[in-house]
Amino acid sequence: MSSPIRLQLAGAAVAFVMVAGPACVDISGFARFVEREEKRFAVSGKPAVSVSTFDGSIEIRSSDKAEVVVTIEKRAANKEEADRIEVHAEQNGGRIVVDVRMPKTSHIFGFHQSASANLVVSLPASSDVEAHSGDGSIDIDRVSGTLDLRSGDGSISGHDLDGSVKVHTGDGSIKLVGVNGALDADTGDGSIHAEGKFTGVRAHSGDGSITIRAAAGSLASDEWTISTGDGSVVLEVPDGFGGELDAHTGDGGIDVHDVTLSNVTGRISRETVRGRLGNGGAAVKVRTGDGTITLRKF
Repeated sequence: MSSPIRLQLAGAAVAFVMVAGPACVDISGFARFVEREEKRFAVSGKPAVSVSTFDGSIEIRSSDKAEVVVTIEKRAANKEEADRIEVHAEQNGGRIVVDVRMPKTSHIFGFHQSASANLVVSLPASSDVEAHSGDGSIDIDRVSGTLDLRSGDGSISGHDLDGSVKVHTGDGSIKLVGVNGALDADTGDGSIHAEGKFTGVRAHSGDGSITIRAAAGSLASDEWTISTGDGSVVLEVPDGFGGELDAHTGDGGIDVHDVTLSNVTGRISRETVRGRLGNGGAAVKVRTGDGTITLRKF
């Protein structure tokens, strides 16, 4: 199930960069030992894959093979520290779990100063995926299913995602292109940029700008909520998009371009606009504490 490859980098570090490329060497000089381990799981049908790492990036790619392959790249100051990184892997039918941990005792005795574990995942295009990094970026490409991506401190990016897409980062940007389905995106401190054909949108940033570009076919069958504590919001909608707009900014302005509003309710002001988009639908709530709101045609 596993095939470890260990590389001790010392005086030959420069030569190794030339052969293997910069991905194998931390130029800061902290991670001098790299160990790779591979886990393979044969699957049939649509698998449910859960991968997590205490600290490191996660890269997820689809393939046309009936298997899930997870490559774990342990990076540490030395072999002793790398050996403290634990890899837990199991399969129960179509459910696959790979969890990479650093034991708490290692923190207590001063280890984990530079240790991390990056994950590279290959899986069938139709897969349910849970991915969690304690501190690292997540990138996913061409996957269809129920997707739940979380990072404690890192950016999240994705392309050509179909299904239910839920992403959360404590501190980092979110960029998703080619989403087809429901979006739930949240960042504590970072920007959000999402494009696709959405059936529903929830997007929140504690302190960052938000751009939602809804392509043709997007609809507000369920409530859309877009909010940021401190940043601008841009919402682009296609011709024929229907919903009940409720937009408000605490300290900014609202601009509406090439979009017709009917059944306007209340008083239109610089800070608040309420009205019907197209033939109506669910509520489309847009909020910013301190920033502009722009509504325009996609």
